[in-house]
Amino acid sequence: MLRSSMSVSVIIKWGGQEYTISTLSEEDTVLDLKQSIKSLTGVLPERQKLLGLKVKGKPAEDDIKLGTLKLKPNTKIMMMGSREESLEDVLAPPPENDDVINDFDIEEEVIEVENREENLAKIARRVKDYKVEEMNPPREGKRLLVLDVDYTLFDHKSCAETGQELMRPFLHEFLTAAYEDYDIVIWSATSMKWIDAKMMELGVTDNPNYKITFMLDSAAMITVHTPKRGVVEVKPLGVIWGKYGEFYNKKNTIMFDDIGRNFLMNPQNGLKIRPFMKAHLNREKDKELFKLSQYLKEIAKLEDFSGLNHKHWERYLSKKQSQ
Repeated sequence: MLRSSMSVSVIIKWGGQEYTISTLSEEDTVLDLKQSIKSLTGVLPERQKLLGLKVKGKPAEDDIKLGTLKLKPNTKIMMMGSREESLEDVLAPPPENDDVINDFDIEEEVIEVENREENLAKIARRVKDYKVEEMNPPREGKRLLVLDVDYTLFDHKSCAETGQELMRPFLHEFLTAAYEDYDIVIWSATSMKWIDAKMMELGVTDNPNYKITFMLDSAAMITVHTPKRGVVEVKPLGVIWGKYGEFYNKKNTIMFDDIGRNFLMNPQNGLKIRPFMKAHLNREKDKELFKLSQYLKEIAKLEDFSGLNHKHWERYLSKKQSQ
């Protein structure tokens, strides 16, 4: 008896949107999938790069049958690729990013949140239960740099054919310079699958000039209740300090994020970076990482970061450089 072929349903993430495809079967090929994607997005199959779609560790070729990929129902696949008329798209304003627009000044909320018992208890649970997959061992005597991904290192809403086009300028130079004084941790409010895919695409994971100590995803975050904004998710550095107290603490840690509320639990350690958006328009102008690498180099001379106000990092840097 012939086995009927099972249907395949996937969700394609592209340009800040999600597209569901549920009309394919296990007998259809990767090229058939790309044709379906083209009908939804207008991106030609030869311009599509599907992240995370692999066979034996290598990107799946067009003639591979979807059945051999053993995709779970509604697997999410991130696509890189741009339409032929992409220049027109690029010049149009991108969809507003609610997180960036709706961010709030965290100072007045901090006292209420930072030392509240239930929040400290949530951190203690993350320290106990969250499993860190170490990529490289912590190094004695180094400071700690914790980096967000979306809009900090990477413009994740614009459309492009490769991650390199959406990468923030000076990224590799910045990480190479930072690595001399800092262990580097990536912390993104998404799932580890996406973080892995983005870091590979950007050439960060196995770069010969620097090493990433480990990466954290949304499961390491906690929710806190703020008097004005209700419940929000944050990235508490206490999770890292609780797991690696012999290496990192309040005095030697700095965290970059484009969303200030992510460091509600550790305002003293947070530096709110300008978001990197509209990569195609801003690639030539954005020098944020270049300047921040100089700031990191300056403050690495200090034994204790707790006297710094990172909000005024540019002022601090220009003062130091003029001495």
